[in-house]
Amino acid sequence: MSSKTAKEKILEAAKSLFYNQGINQTGINMITDKAEVAKMSLYNNFPSKADLVNAYIESRHAEWLALYQLRLSKVKTPLEKVLAVFDAYRDHAEDAYENGFRGCGLLNAAAEFPAHSEERHAVKLHKDEVEQILSEHLQHIFSDPQQVQYIASILSFLLEGSIARAGLESSSQKLILAKQMAENLIQDQLNHSTSS
Repeated sequence: MSSKTAKEKILEAAKSLFYNQGINQTGINMITDKAEVAKMSLYNNFPSKADLVNAYIESRHAEWLALYQLRLSKVKTPLEKVLAVFDAYRDHAEDAYENGFRGCGLLNAAAEFPAHSEERHAVKLHKDEVEQILSEHLQHIFSDPQQVQYIASILSFLLEGSIARAGLESSSQKLILAKQMAENLIQDQLNHSTSS
């Protein structure tokens, strides 16, 4: 007998289906069948599909944050903490997905909704949080706030570009390369700062 609540079963089923099939391709019946719950149980926990989608977006980001915290607990220096962000992206990419890795679940979700929608805004907030995490670690490496923000933006672009390519290729090789590029960039900037 499963110890999971109906809400947990529904969200778990939705997460799997939304990621593997797409949000718009996933109907309520598919979710309730996979979760093995009654339709009323779904609506008692998530009044609308939009509520379930929002829970999915939050859950995907929480998953990544947990992976990142695990990586963070094993490193010490500010540079290692920056690179831990890249490692957590790689960990997410290398998770055991039913149909293989299809790219960032948040970006995939955002692509299914119109511009300026609440769902796209929610994804943007999560991506902004990742960039803020990078900025916070970079502040311990570089003293110039403008330089910190500039490098954080570059690293954010590296992350998102590499996760998109990793999804296209169903491989984390581009994330490994992006991490090396990030480290090289930071070292080059440090060398430039000390020589000038």
